[in-house]
Amino acid sequence: MSNINNSVRLIGNVGADPEIKTLESGVKIASFSLATTDVYKDKSGEKKKDTDWHRIVAFGGVAGVIEGYVKKGKQIAVEGKLKTRSWEKDGKTNYITEVVINSMQLLGGKKDGPADESDDLPF
Repeated sequence: MSNINNSVRLIGNVGADPEIKTLESGVKIASFSLATTDVYKDKSGEKKKDTDWHRIVAFGGVAGVIEGYVKKGKQIAVEGKLKTRSWEKDGKTNYITEVVINSMQLLGGKKDGPADESDDLPF
């Protein structure tokens, strides 16, 4: 079994078009939000939805695939690890926990979300 000490797998819908940046070294970074929704029935039998938002970050080749194929509303599966980082602003320490992914898969059909091209990936 591979290292599962810090492993995350999520399936959800992209909340906004990914933000793509290219470092001076040429490495691409993609970041976007992913919504996961749990559907359940409460004690009275009423159907309820509980949505959580996750900050997703990808580097290199995965970021390049995201740039070409992932758009707002698209359903995807991602796998990676949790990473918490901090920064100082106005004398206050801020923290954010992100899912740094190493793989992703497009899900749903061609009508799922506003994807504009074929879902056939070049890999």
